[in-house]
Amino acid sequence: MAAATPAPGRLIAIDATRGADIRTEAARVADDLRARGIDCAISRWDASGMFEDLLAGPVAGRQVSPRMLALLYAADLVFRLRWEIGPALAAGRVVIAAPYVDTAVAVGVGLGLPDAWLLDVLRFAPMPDAARAAPERRRDAGWRPRPDRGYAECCATLLDGAPTALRKRRARRRAMAWLEARAVATGGLKRRHLIRRMVDIRRRVDEV
Repeated sequence: MAAATPAPGRLIAIDATRGADIRTEAARVADDLRARGIDCAISRWDASGMFEDLLAGPVAGRQVSPRMLALLYAADLVFRLRWEIGPALAAGRVVIAAPYVDTAVAVGVGLGLPDAWLLDVLRFAPMPDAARAAPERRRDAGWRPRPDRGYAECCATLLDGAPTALRKRRARRRAMAWLEARAVATGGLKRRHLIRRMVDIRRRVDEV
């Protein structure tokens, strides 16, 4: 008898403007799914290590710009899709991409890049089966130069020495505004609705 073909995997996108909020929400979604017997994996930013390598280099030699960082994010996402997300989906798992496309676009908009260009750069990424904008905490705070926290915080670190000073609070406000408008336009889900959708999908697959 031939081996059973794995059920198709599902992709969940979790996005926000702060790394801590993304990690917290991804962990909660994963815990809720596992409590319902749904196997899942989390794909995180900088799985390729490219940002880590850039940060490890001499500060004086860094030639960075918001556009370069957006392209580097896209390259890292290609790596994640090839080596983390794609194989897990092929094995029938639920994958939580935390962050995914909208975080990169929102941060880029906050840094002054046009969203049309950012969306075009990231158009290779497959549409998620469900998406959620994580609750934003400390909404009045700007991005701190803490590259270990997430993509936005890494950008704040790398751009600290740029010729034009990065106004971190104003940039984050622009990013949040874009992300909130995006969630309204695309029908971003509340956590309980997202979990229910995944449970319903798995139930239909099991019934086939």
